[in-house]
Amino acid sequence: MPPIPVDLRHACRFFAFTLANGTLAPDLLGRIDYRPHLVEFGSELEMVFAIFLNVLDVDEDGRPTNEPNASRRAAEWIRHYVDPTYRPERPFEDWETELH
Repeated sequence: MPPIPVDLRHACRFFAFTLANGTLAPDLLGRIDYRPHLVEFGSELEMVFAIFLNVLDVDEDGRPTNEPNASRRAAEWIRHYVDPTYRPERPFEDWETELH
């Protein structure tokens, strides 16, 4: 199996970085400190990564083609998790939240 392409590794690393330092989708999450909610039990953090990776598309060379969209969907899930009154732009589909 060939190594994971550099662009895909970058997309995953950058997503993890912005998630961990509280700067993921600032226009959506704003001043919400979502980090304590995600690490309290762990399964929430698992779901955030599942959504990001399930939504992320790559081209034939393994390069991400929709990294901003994948990050946004993960951020929408976080926002809904910490603020149950928030409704995502469109409901999550089963394939987006599937754990592999």
